[in-house]
Amino acid sequence: MKGLSSPHRIIPLGAFVMALAISVPASAGGPETSVQTEYLMTLHAPLDAPQAIDQSLLIYNVQPGGWVDGPRIKGKFVGPGADWLRVMPSGVFRLDVRATIQTDDGELVYVSYGGAIQCSKEQADRLNAGAQLKADDCYFITAPTFQTKSDKYAWLNAVQAAGKMVSLKFGEGSHVRYNIFALK
Repeated sequence: MKGLSSPHRIIPLGAFVMALAISVPASAGGPETSVQTEYLMTLHAPLDAPQAIDQSLLIYNVQPGGWVDGPRIKGKFVGPGADWLRVMPSGVFRLDVRATIQTDDGELVYVSYGGAIQCSKEQADRLNAGAQLKADDCYFITAPTFQTKSDKYAWLNAVQAAGKMVSLKFGEGSHVRYNIFALK
């Protein structure tokens, strides 16, 4: 090419892209990595009756008596804390939860998470009639993150977690319970 005084050649962009595509191994259609989990804690939150803002938003305040229990953390919920539950047009529920854990040794850990809930009409009817639902009754998954200034619990600041509902009940003894796992 005119005007080039170095021994470097200009490779047309199309040839470069083709060479790159050939040199990068193609995935066989499956994942190139995997996710492992490590159990962190069980979270139990007694719930007030919902505040129905409108047909698309319910707010469940967390009552006193909520707790977390795991191999590296134990504590209770301290106010304020609540679940903002959005009812989507498709019937899926979207969670927006915020709460504070006070550990048994007095440290504070903020936890927040979104999530998705989908139950069959039969399971929703059972729940609304006061029955307790179990883990496999509904799709009920959360994605907690944590925030703390505590040196002892600073490891939580770097954890992305996933939670799965263990039990859910409305009415007398209203509560939600999850098992929470660190994603690795």
